Amino acid sequence: MKTILITGGAGFIGSHVVREFVLNYPETKIINLDALTYAGNLENLKDIERKSNYEFVKADITDAKHILEVFEQYQPDGVIHLAAESHVDRSITNPLDFVMTNVIGTVNLLNAAKTIWQDASTGSAQDFEGKRFHHVSTDEVFGALGDEGFFTEETSYDPHSPYSASKASSDHFVRAYHDTYGLPIVMTNCSNNYGPNHFPEKLIPLCIHNILNGNPLPIYGDGKYTRDWLFVIDHAKAIDLVFHEGKNGGSYNVGGFNEWKNIDLVKELCKQMDEKLGKEAGTSEQLITFVKDRPGHDLRYAIDATKINEELGWKPSVTFEQGLSLTIDWFLSNKEWLDHVTSGDYQNYYENQYN
Repeated sequence: MKTILITGGAGFIGSHVVREFVLNYPETKIINLDALTYAGNLENLKDIERKSNYEFVKADITDAKHILEVFEQYQPDGVIHLAAESHVDRSITNPLDFVMTNVIGTVNLLNAAKTIWQDASTGSAQDFEGKRFHHVSTDEVFGALGDEGFFTEETSYDPHSPYSASKASSDHFVRAYHDTYGLPIVMTNCSNNYGPNHFPEKLIPLCIHNILNGNPLPIYGDGKYTRDWLFVIDHAKAIDLVFHEGKNGGSYNVGGFNEWKNIDLVKELCKQMDEKLGKEAGTSEQLITFVKDRPGHDLRYAIDATKINEELGWKPSVTFEQGLSLTIDWFLSNKEWLDHVTSGDYQNYYENQYN
């Protein structure tokens, strides 16, 4: 049986990728490796946790010895690497945490894959036949855009925060292992994800939670920061496609073709929340509060996803308005989950199950 190791599989994007692979490839063993930090939540995978081709392994990618042991035990044919510290505000406060997880952790995985996949007696790139290391990155490594233009796969790197700098470094290491050792890699750089199970420190789930509780909706600066938004289920399908059909050594930008200014996005969210909650139009908008901007805040990100569309036939399945409606519906149907992960006891609750 073929085995694929997915790192960060209990997180927001990772859980959707794990589900995509477990359900679509029943003859493939899917190993979900996650450290279960604050954003890792095994409740995200309750619906597939008893599938015969699924197994969870608790491990921290910064622990090189443990990671190598996992590779030796499971002998994965492929790796999909999503485990990362990803919140910009946290990176400004604790940059070293991001270096350890995003840089050192990635190198630990690369070393383990190289060690297990390559026959040390030959040192030949042919030893990697049938293997693949898929590194999932972000559009933030490219820096910021002005009012026009898009990030392409050829855009030069220009990270502006400790988070984006750590992800840029991890991207460079992945490419270096391909160029130096012949490790078979593919890479995807995605725009902002949203959807079910999103941890409520990010804009959309935070605003949903705050509206439900009558709390302010914090908007940085003047609210004109612009992002491209990608529905997480569409992202999972893009990862599936690139992992199986992407060109060796290639990179693919994955975007939702949905540029929104933060203030316009929040107003659309408020509108939909008022409709779904039966409130008078404009009620939730009154909660909008502008707050002091954060350091190194990039004005605009926008992804050109032409390459993945033309080479692999991928495109988003929903508009932003449709995806946002589905996302709100999920959170309204899972208020208990939302209350639990915002209560502060979620981390110990889930970690204790695997200690």
